[in-house]
Amino acid sequence: MSRFLSDRYKDLEPYVPGEQPQDQQYVKLNTNESPFPPPPAAIAKASQAAERLQLYSDPDCRVLSEKLAEMLSAQCAGAGAAAEAPAFTRENVIITNGSDEVLNFAFMAYCSSEKPAVFPDITYGFYPVFADMNGVPYREIPLDEDLRIDPAGYIGAGGTIFIANPNAHTGIALSRDQIEEIIRGNPDDLVVVDEAYVDFGAETCLPLLEKYDNLLIIQTFSKSRSLAGARLGFGVASAEIIRDLNTIRNSTNPYNINAMTQAAGLGVLEEEEMIRRNCESVIANRRYTQERLNAMGFALTDSSANFIFMKHPQVDGGQIYEEMKRRGVLIRHFTKPRMAQYNRVTIGSREQMDVFLKVLGEVIEELK
Repeated sequence: MSRFLSDRYKDLEPYVPGEQPQDQQYVKLNTNESPFPPPPAAIAKASQAAERLQLYSDPDCRVLSEKLAEMLSAQCAGAGAAAEAPAFTRENVIITNGSDEVLNFAFMAYCSSEKPAVFPDITYGFYPVFADMNGVPYREIPLDEDLRIDPAGYIGAGGTIFIANPNAHTGIALSRDQIEEIIRGNPDDLVVVDEAYVDFGAETCLPLLEKYDNLLIIQTFSKSRSLAGARLGFGVASAEIIRDLNTIRNSTNPYNINAMTQAAGLGVLEEEEMIRRNCESVIANRRYTQERLNAMGFALTDSSANFIFMKHPQVDGGQIYEEMKRRGVLIRHFTKPRMAQYNRVTIGSREQMDVFLKVLGEVIEELK
């Protein structure tokens, strides 16, 4: 670091993203990307928008936020009792540069020295980074021995709560009723539910926004909607919370979503049936892979995400990761003590999973 860096950042440990190596072609199963390309409408609309890049993008993402609010309202009507389903408008939605941006806004807006952040000890690695970067204290609540979140541990937590559901890196999901228990048990504190992986088998908490004003739900176009490279996320909450978050957005980067990404997002929303089929394919491939891994002796968490969290009773997790990478298959390994024997594996196409399983079988036989 330079001698000019502010003291408040000198001890900051940045988030470490998944590898994006360029040295060879890999079967890439390390960053939870979709195996499917963006829908044709997304590509076409982004190409059209490229013809007008001399102009600034719409800072309010009006068309995209209106279409997204309509889609989320319809989704809620199908997820809960129709009479209780919220009807969202664009005032309930903030569009951000990936879901990470709105998460950072939430740490900035709702955490302070008097209001710590609260989250599990094993979860999305950006939460402690955002807390440290914004100079706010945080408390980590340990997962239970089965790597599950115990909702009872969050009742009256005394801070702003961040729950990834399904959780990273375990993929284990809480039910909507369990999340509601946490929200109800913290009436004077905000509960942020990070639903980056919700489309792969978990219950969305969007219907709860009709009942609770202390709830912020965050989703992304990166996983199920095949736009990881476009960087598009969003938050859904009461109009008051969205106004808070937009105040911060407009004080940092009001043109945070470029025109091509806005257009691609609109194209994705026109292809929701394709997105649904893609999710079903990922779920089927996850089950297929889980069955094969169980037969190989691996212990797995009960994942409802587009990845598997696995460990072998006889072979070190770090060795598995290194050998898989050496043979052209990238998976994700973490060194935090409670995770050090596990590897996280993105669910790709059936062909990708067959390559993964074949190579993994060879590695296990050699390392046992």
